Amino acid sequence: MNVISVTNVTKSFKVFKERASTLKDRIVNRRKNKFDVFLGLDNVSLDIKKGETVGLVGRNGSGKSTLLKLLTGILYPDTGEINMQGKVSSLLELGAGFHPDFTGRENIFMNAAILGLSKKEIKSKLDQIITFSELKNYIENPVRSYSSGMYMRLAFSVAIMVEPEILLIDEVLAVGDAAFQQKCMDQLLRLKSVGTTIVFVSHDLGAMEKLCDRVIWINKGKVTEDGQPRKVIDKYLSYLAEEENKRLIEESSPEPVTTEIDVTQDNIVKQEEIQKDVIHEVDENRWGNRYVELTDVIITDINNIPKLGFLSGEYLKIIINYKTNQNIENPVFGCGIHTIDNIHCYGTNTFIDKLKIPYLEKGLIGKMVFEIPSINLGAGTYLITVAVHDINGNQYDYHDKKYSFKVSSITNDVGIVKIKHEWLHEK
Repeated sequence: MNVISVTNVTKSFKVFKERASTLKDRIVNRRKNKFDVFLGLDNVSLDIKKGETVGLVGRNGSGKSTLLKLLTGILYPDTGEINMQGKVSSLLELGAGFHPDFTGRENIFMNAAILGLSKKEIKSKLDQIITFSELKNYIENPVRSYSSGMYMRLAFSVAIMVEPEILLIDEVLAVGDAAFQQKCMDQLLRLKSVGTTIVFVSHDLGAMEKLCDRVIWINKGKVTEDGQPRKVIDKYLSYLAEEENKRLIEESSPEPVTTEIDVTQDNIVKQEEIQKDVIHEVDENRWGNRYVELTDVIITDINNIPKLGFLSGEYLKIIINYKTNQNIENPVFGCGIHTIDNIHCYGTNTFIDKLKIPYLEKGLIGKMVFEIPSINLGAGTYLITVAVHDINGNQYDYHDKKYSFKVSSITNDVGIVKIKHEWLHEK
């Protein structure tokens, strides 16, 4: 049985370009007030069954919170219908439903009453709520003195103790210490086990995969994917990586520069001479005698498509194009990966890996490819160093941390390297 039905729902918002600062300005310029229309949700339809736990993912501004506010009745749709079957409890914003001048105890009574409990029911659950919130020593203080974590503890404690049939949560579990977050997760699993329908928004994709029966990806106000958590989360992360890749490539692309050029015969210079001058410009991240010159370094995926945003565990390739300006014997090509704060994650070269490069004649154009079948790094930004030198370490061309890429991860494990592992419980 469906307990939540959303049918062809659209919700728009006016985004004013210039708001009147006074009543007079508003009256005089009422026809001049210009605004754009932003579609928070665009013709969205979905059904959620009784007892299902559904996660909503999407970038900030995609429409997730708008959908939850529509489900609670805080907002009303422009078009379409929403049907809710059952007692609803919601945690949408920290402090929502609380009065800052009331004590924690007074706010429990007020908030629980808003959620539909009688005074008698609230009194019977009061000790449970206070105990779960771990705020016994502060319960008689006005909540304006509470931290955001204390607010969240109190709000969550009330929301779950009313034993709702439908629970709506919007990212509030990101607030608070790790121990209390785990305590909240345990309670959500308990509610799930007794048949409570849960809909929640979170950027903790690992928790979402653990808790949810379904995940819905909302993008630009539309439902993009709806299905099994692992499948939807993988598609969502791939999308984020592609978007980040586009952004990084755009940022790394030099802007075209147009200049007036004197084309008299005396000022015509051969392209080779221009390149020669450019090669020897001062660069604190590049040095060497350029007997071998690294002309281009490209980071790609398995299909040789340039890419700068990866999921942890994905294939990564570094293509190093070079040309020789002298005859070269036994060159050594190397590559290193560093964190953004200069921790050396890994480094190797063709000598260490026992790959002997043949004699290279002057004027040769070639490339080296450094393949990483699985980039098992934690989430973060990483820098790449590439170099070529002779067998004794004399540098031909050294590019020190000149290239970067980003890694995203679905899990919340910490550290730089993701080590393949397995947990076993033995009695």
